[in-house]
Amino acid sequence: MFRMFFIEPVVTCLSPNVHYMVCEAGFEIKENHVINSILSDRGEIRWRVITEHIRYRDSGQTLEYINSVRSLGPICECVHLHLQSLTIEQLEDRFMLWFQWTNCSEIFLEMLQTIKDPDATAVALNLMKLTSCLERALGDVFLLIGKECPFLLRDLLASQELATVFGQSVMDVLRVFIGSPDGLNLRNILWHGFASPQEIPVKYFSMLLFLTAGLGQLLRNYLLISLTTLVHRPYIIFTSLEDLHIFPDVNQELLSLAEELVMKSSIVLRNMVPFWVTALASFRQSRFADCVILLLPQLESGLRLLFTTVNKCPSRLMTAESSSLYTTFDEMLAKQFNSEETNQLPLLLGEPAMEFLWDFLNHQEGPRVRDHLSHGENSLNDFPREIANCVLAFSITLLCRFSEDEIGPIKSHTLLEPLMNCGSHYCSKFHPATQLKKQILECIRSINTWTDLPAVPEEQIQEIAGLRKDVDFPCTSVIADIFTQLQPYLPQNIRLFVDSVNSLPTEKLLTELCGKHIPVLFCPRMVLEIIVVLRQISTQCHQVSCQVISTCEARYKQWVNKSLRSRQRNNYLCMRRNIRFLSPVLQVILILITLELISIYTVCEKNVSDYQQYLKVFHMDYFVLDMTETNIEQRLSASTSSVAIVV
Repeated sequence: MFRMFFIEPVVTCLSPNVHYMVCEAGFEIKENHVINSILSDRGEIRWRVITEHIRYRDSGQTLEYINSVRSLGPICECVHLHLQSLTIEQLEDRFMLWFQWTNCSEIFLEMLQTIKDPDATAVALNLMKLTSCLERALGDVFLLIGKECPFLLRDLLASQELATVFGQSVMDVLRVFIGSPDGLNLRNILWHGFASPQEIPVKYFSMLLFLTAGLGQLLRNYLLISLTTLVHRPYIIFTSLEDLHIFPDVNQELLSLAEELVMKSSIVLRNMVPFWVTALASFRQSRFADCVILLLPQLESGLRLLFTTVNKCPSRLMTAESSSLYTTFDEMLAKQFNSEETNQLPLLLGEPAMEFLWDFLNHQEGPRVRDHLSHGENSLNDFPREIANCVLAFSITLLCRFSEDEIGPIKSHTLLEPLMNCGSHYCSKFHPATQLKKQILECIRSINTWTDLPAVPEEQIQEIAGLRKDVDFPCTSVIADIFTQLQPYLPQNIRLFVDSVNSLPTEKLLTELCGKHIPVLFCPRMVLEIIVVLRQISTQCHQVSCQVISTCEARYKQWVNKSLRSRQRNNYLCMRRNIRFLSPVLQVILILITLELISIYTVCEKNVSDYQQYLKVFHMDYFVLDMTETNIEQRLSASTSSVAIVV
């Protein structure tokens, strides 16, 4: 068990300069402002008064962040005291209209309620939600003018498109708060798990709420003048939730055990305990988005502690200055760090834990939970329990693994055993190789349904005069020959045989082959390139199968309704005869793809020339399979020649 008694207690993860910027700079100037100078009687925010406090260097274009924070400090205090003095009804009446442009005004109402009773953890949580919702809304505004919204918030805030809508000085105000590592950078220090609840001044949260309402007012004026309408992009909906039934359900008793583990685990910094406690409480209350928003930065913080310990770089536990990058998930989950040194964290965590983290954070077809949540791409009100359960259960396994020996009775609890067992046997579900296996099995199941397609009665077929008799292609012998040649490449316990065209035991074979473990962590680029092409071929096979099914079903209905012309009836019958040859061809292709997959790492042994030739062969296979829905019936009804060519 990994123990970290040699680590000094961590008081803060903010570097001295960042800590000064966030916790001190905005409190140095003692000035009293009246709210009437900032907010008009009609409830309109006087942006000029706010932007006057932004400081620039001599050129007038480069922001002076630290002096801007100092100057804005008293303004933020005035705004906070004003909002706190209003009742909930007054807050809703004066500001809710101006939050509607964010497309999540009800979430901003909850934020306003937090100001009335500013618990430190709730402020930090709501500030993360605010920056997420604000970024999404600003992206929608960007698309009024621009074509492709920047992925990073700092690039979005620096865009000319938003400056056109809101004004450059207004965007500079936002950059001071959330858009640059030189400024307060509130979004990043929270989402990456550097700031503890006590380190976030509540007045900055109040100010960002106030500024969001002010942006709504400016946007209204722009839309009236430009005669345009703001269109909100749809939220990203998590798919493949059935693949996320990984861990047992986290029940109340497990949550109680987790609370004990939080207090004893070596990966939980003492100043971060309130985040963990609130995350567990949020899960109890079915506030699943809140739970995950709180857990993800704490997972990053805990893993950063492990990363800096095993790689002996304790200084990287802190926030970096603007001249260097933060140590975030991207670097912690990589094979190497500092360009050349081997990252010891993957060895410490083990392959199952690393594959889980890559699945949920990085792989393009996975949930990519942190990216979607932090950029406002998910609906916070409809966040799926399945994902929250996975993230929480995985977090509990880490808490348990990296905890002191004195909590042995907790570790041996019967409820934890199945959780730990699932964690230690986790295999990637969203790596491209795993997705290829899934595609292969879906495709063979689709092909196997061809035998259930409705068939025209034989007596009706005989009534059609002049129906051409097709010459059977000797498919059985060809497939048998292919199987004979493939046999040496298969595991010894797998035997290929074929008695007839319709009796290939392919699904059982593919299921067994796809069940074989393939290392997926840190796949070389060559391996990933081959997998991409194999997936294209598999996808094309599946499309052909689906097109055969849909065409046969449609033509059969037309046959029954007697709406087919004579030539169409002939084509349909010929197609039905010929698909029995296409079926084994597709099955052989799937077998070949699967065999290539389970020996995929042999491509790393090829030289550049052999590799390019190898890749070229697969691209040719892909084009041979290119049967579109408009020509598949024509190609299958003509003859068996196309099938013969493929074989």
